[in-house]
Amino acid sequence: MRIAREILSYILIVIIIVIFRTYIMTPAQVNRSSMEPTLIDREIVLLNKIKYRITDIERFDIVVVKVANYGSLVKRVIGLPGEKVEYIHGHLYINNQPIAEPFLTNNIEDLILTETIPDNKYFVLGDNRNNSIDSRTFGLVDRKDIVGSIDWALYPFNRFGKVK
Repeated sequence: MRIAREILSYILIVIIIVIFRTYIMTPAQVNRSSMEPTLIDREIVLLNKIKYRITDIERFDIVVVKVANYGSLVKRVIGLPGEKVEYIHGHLYINNQPIAEPFLTNNIEDLILTETIPDNKYFVLGDNRNNSIDSRTFGLVDRKDIVGSIDWALYPFNRFGKVK
């Protein structure tokens, strides 16, 4: 009977871990350099899968998106539903208002979205704008294709901490 209880407790622990990693949080690896210098290639981060069930997606959130033919990609949310996004002379304008992007180290070519972003769609870009597969390539991202947010870097240890 004692052995059965011990086995049951291990099975319960495994079930809790699986549920936690499937629905709440899980480690993820950044692949590619499209988010440098914010996140580097092969960096281990914490993917928060439950955040957007509780809160809204905000501009400049770093998210994991699932994109057909590209898999899961880490990108930064730039444009929200109902907004018009433009880059003029390397500067971001949302609804004709300039928006600072302090995390950028390089600029983007001029870009004007011809339409307002529809409901439940988002415009996402990599921080390394000159080396990123993002909404300029695959278009707007559906809300349902945003897996979660990246808020913490775990490894390498010298980069451990909150991601900005």
